[in-house]
Amino acid sequence: MVLDVRGAARSVGRRAGELPGRVAEANRWVQEHPPPGPFRRGFWRSPLRGPWLTAFLGLLLLGGLTLVIVTGLLSYAAYEPNLQGNDFTPGRGLFGFYLFDWPTSPSWIYRATQGIHVTIGLALVPVVLAKLWSVIPKLFEWPSIHSVAHALERASLLALVGGITFEMVTGILNIQIFYVFPFSFYTAHYYGAWVFLGAFVVHVLVKFPTMVRSLRTRTVRSVLRTPLADTVPEPLDEGGLVAVDPAPATLSRRGALGFVAAASATLVAFYVGQILDAPWLRRTALLSPHDRPNGTGGNAFPVNKTAATAGIDVLAAQTWQLELVGPAGSVTLSRPALMRMPQRTYDLPLACVEGWSISRTWTGVPMVDLLRLAGGGPGDRLLVESLERGGAFARVNLSVGQSQAPKSLLALMVNGEPLSLDHGFPARTVIPGAPGVHATKWVRRITVVREQP
Repeated sequence: MVLDVRGAARSVGRRAGELPGRVAEANRWVQEHPPPGPFRRGFWRSPLRGPWLTAFLGLLLLGGLTLVIVTGLLSYAAYEPNLQGNDFTPGRGLFGFYLFDWPTSPSWIYRATQGIHVTIGLALVPVVLAKLWSVIPKLFEWPSIHSVAHALERASLLALVGGITFEMVTGILNIQIFYVFPFSFYTAHYYGAWVFLGAFVVHVLVKFPTMVRSLRTRTVRSVLRTPLADTVPEPLDEGGLVAVDPAPATLSRRGALGFVAAASATLVAFYVGQILDAPWLRRTALLSPHDRPNGTGGNAFPVNKTAATAGIDVLAAQTWQLELVGPAGSVTLSRPALMRMPQRTYDLPLACVEGWSISRTWTGVPMVDLLRLAGGGPGDRLLVESLERGGAFARVNLSVGQSQAPKSLLALMVNGEPLSLDHGFPARTVIPGAPGVHATKWVRRITVVREQP
């Protein structure tokens, strides 16, 4: 068989020469057969949409989401995920990288980082919705995909929009302790965050120059000074955001931005009370299912899990003894024996991943004293186990720093009163700076873990 190389080359060249004509023909067909409804560019008529408004909302999200991402990573570090049993993420691999040992000082550090994470996350919900509204014509482009590069861009937008929607919905449901989804919030929110983070970084790298150019077309001051009567569409753009047949303005751009700001402020106002200690402000936290006192007197503060839910009964608490295990052997200590040991009193906050926190005065035995009583040394740490059976954090590994911090307590009293059963009676740990899930209630055993060099 003889290959006709020249003939094949002429055939390929002829087809390549025909390609521009076919593309032009396809474009003419699209123009002659416009798509229906929202896929038609003339369908979107708001005079407010345009590159500047989209860029300004994007700038707000760039700053806000960066803060949410950083505090989210800090929350992961606070769990001390390198210690066995503290991280339940399956197959985490490279995604489970360990940042650093979480500090115990200042004692309010987790309260601050997680409070910022949830507060900013809630405040950004209206901004995200406004940004999606501003670019909705792009979501209905026609043809939907016209090249490989365009297909990749659309896929990244799907990960971006889908990722942030998933993170915000699951995060808000977690705040409400309303677990209607058939999967672990901890695992799903963690992996969803990495999907969103990847798409977010790509989107910023691609769109940052466009955002800067768009923001330079006008100033925020000029927008805020422009009344409804003078509100006109931006010049037509290549991106297709500006309406080709704009309707008369019924709202100015400053009115739209004011509406978004008011919505954000309302969400924050209905939440922020649950991370502050002012009693009158906590009553305004309408988004807080936690702020329902589970006790009286010194025990009148919220809990995530009651004794009944954890399967702890009064009889088990009354016959309780602490088992202390270490190089010096095994020792059992009753509550009266613990009360006779040197006590310390500190003001320390409880701060949970859901974003709520509260400060109380705790009295108990320093954890470092128990570590030494069991024969532990300066390089050892503690494993704390609860009477609760089957709970996700019924066993918590504390780091060396947490185990030996002066303010880490096996608390027996709160606000000068004995702990109630719901708040961990007979004894619970309170670790400065740690997430609330590491403040183990109904402690039954503390074991000294000797770290290998």
